[in-house]
Amino acid sequence: MLLPFEIESKAIIPAIRAILALKLIEEYDMREDDVAKAVGITQAAVSNYARCTRGNRKVMERLSSTREIMRIVEDIAADLAQSRIYTPHTMLKLIEICNLIRSTLIICEVHHEMESDIDETVCEECKVNVLNTKSV
Repeated sequence: MLLPFEIESKAIIPAIRAILALKLIEEYDMREDDVAKAVGITQAAVSNYARCTRGNRKVMERLSSTREIMRIVEDIAADLAQSRIYTPHTMLKLIEICNLIRSTLIICEVHHEMESDIDETVCEECKVNVLNTKSV
């Protein structure tokens, strides 16, 4: 069974990066190499996101359909388009998205997509703990 942090690292964070990279390319007319530097990933990763060969499409669609997540992504994109550098503010905004994904239990939806045979007893206990976990 995957831990919440594994779900974030395997599916959620790559999806957020893909959404962000696409937004910077399409809406801010940034070049792939500039996006890579700003987001802190390789140009090859940005190219794969742009060609839709990397990043879980279902997770990206789910995250993109959540207004609050997209509001934060917009803030990050605007900051990165202006400064073209990954900052502590950017990191805090990405943490805010991950916390929101946990608190709204979107992480559970993603987990069920990744592992269909989850023991529901463990799942319910995890939900209680995810909802009660306070971020630092």
